[in-house]
Amino acid sequence: MGKHVIAGAGQVGSEVARLLAGQGHEVVLVSRSGSGPDLQGVRKAVADVADRERLTTLAEGADTFYNCVNPPYHRWAQDWPAMAGSMLATAEATGAGYVILGCLYGYGAPERPMRESDPLTPPSAKGAIRAGMWREALAAHEAGRVRVTEVRGSDYFGPGCLDQSHLGDRFVPRLLGGKPVRYVGDPTQPHSWTYVPDVARALVAAGAGDRAWGRAWHVPTNDPMTAQEVAERLCALAGVRNPGVKTMPHWLVRTAGTFSPMLGELEELRYQFVRPFVMDSTDFRTTFGMEPTSMDEALTGTLAWWRNRSATAA
Repeated sequence: MGKHVIAGAGQVGSEVARLLAGQGHEVVLVSRSGSGPDLQGVRKAVADVADRERLTTLAEGADTFYNCVNPPYHRWAQDWPAMAGSMLATAEATGAGYVILGCLYGYGAPERPMRESDPLTPPSAKGAIRAGMWREALAAHEAGRVRVTEVRGSDYFGPGCLDQSHLGDRFVPRLLGGKPVRYVGDPTQPHSWTYVPDVARALVAAGAGDRAWGRAWHVPTNDPMTAQEVAERLCALAGVRNPGVKTMPHWLVRTAGTFSPMLGELEELRYQFVRPFVMDSTDFRTTFGMEPTSMDEALTGTLAWWRNRSATAA
């Protein structure tokens, strides 16, 4: 059994910790608040991941270091450079394999399903930040200073996904409450949706052995569905009437963005929701023998999480 350090105790980082602890590994889960699941084998550590010295101390002797950090959208430009630099330096100093949780923002507006071999030509400032992070990490790998890989998913959904998920608290609770969803794009466009437990499984698989290093991978993800199709299936599984998904007028999204940092940051990513946005995860599935959780099973798990959350709150 080995030692694994995870930066970020959100829905993905916490799930990675559960998987690794379940395999009998020593896990250090790092966050500013010291949050995360209370599990045997998981030590929760309080640290700012931008603090290179502190992070290197925590990661001493680690086999793998996982970057599962996700700062608020409106803080990316301020927060990512120092954090990314610190985590890359930590992996280099300790010799730990470096597994980065990535996204699809670095690709250009797609004309076809996105693949890992596609060039990084980001049309947004956030995409440029993520593309720069990967280029810097890959350059360190190619120079022989660190082993690195990046695992990229599309828009997340599932247990723990709230305001930063398009299938989160603006979607599931409204449907269950009989209220139509106000969608920020075109709900009739095909879109890839990545289930959070599959993200965690892919990260753990990438960090084990030597197959993943030196390139990016796409998380196993089901065939695309429109937001309307997701709503219809979710309501059928929940046994409730489908109130529907309606387009939120663009002017209203822009106006709301002046009051909501989250909505305000979606403007430059609007291209992802007004045209097909589809990813191909064939490479990971064939190399690692891992298939995505079926959409029905994923939506059922999502429903169970939200219903448990409502019952707990009540």
